[in-house]
Amino acid sequence: MTSQRARDRLIAQLAQLGIRNPAVLEAVRAVPRHLFVEEALVHRAYENIALPIGYRQTVSQPYIVARMTEALLEHGPLRTVLEVGTGSGYQAAVLAQLCDRVYSVERILALSRSARELLSRLKINNVSLRHGDGGEGWPARGPFDGILLTAAPRDIPHQLLTQLAPGGRLVAPVEGPDGRQQLVRYTHTEEAYVRDLLDTVCFVPMLSGAES
Repeated sequence: MTSQRARDRLIAQLAQLGIRNPAVLEAVRAVPRHLFVEEALVHRAYENIALPIGYRQTVSQPYIVARMTEALLEHGPLRTVLEVGTGSGYQAAVLAQLCDRVYSVERILALSRSARELLSRLKINNVSLRHGDGGEGWPARGPFDGILLTAAPRDIPHQLLTQLAPGGRLVAPVEGPDGRQQLVRYTHTEEAYVRDLLDTVCFVPMLSGAES
């Protein structure tokens, strides 16, 4: 199956699974996912599955990437987005098609470096990367219209919520007391952070600190 046919088949599958935003579907179609996975797994890049990228990390399945992106953009486009957990750079590449500027923090230096190199090679120039503790966010670049976490904390770090602009939205997997994870969205209103449950998910746990 050619890469284009594989992408078309994936987009059709995502639409069948409930992804409705045409801009999100087109962004997923536009990003060459086979470049963001390990070489030995390129033949599975356009299957709707999570794949390992080394360092005990994974690139999320396309449905989850699309679902989280759609939830982030549900109430309108966002100018600036902070991603916590760059990984291979795939989610950032999708967001880059839909937002003016993406800021992404990765705690594993080797992943941050490889993502930077790949995004540069693809001429995706509206993504800024930083190596550091994702739970601290990127205060110097905030506040952000949107924040997206690609790993699951037990609780959303307060420091991230403080970097969410009024009216902004944060989408993240959160580990519950029973060990199961829920995809949640926080909306920063004038009165509070309003929390909505969106889906059941499975992500790697969010860890603190940074690894060189």
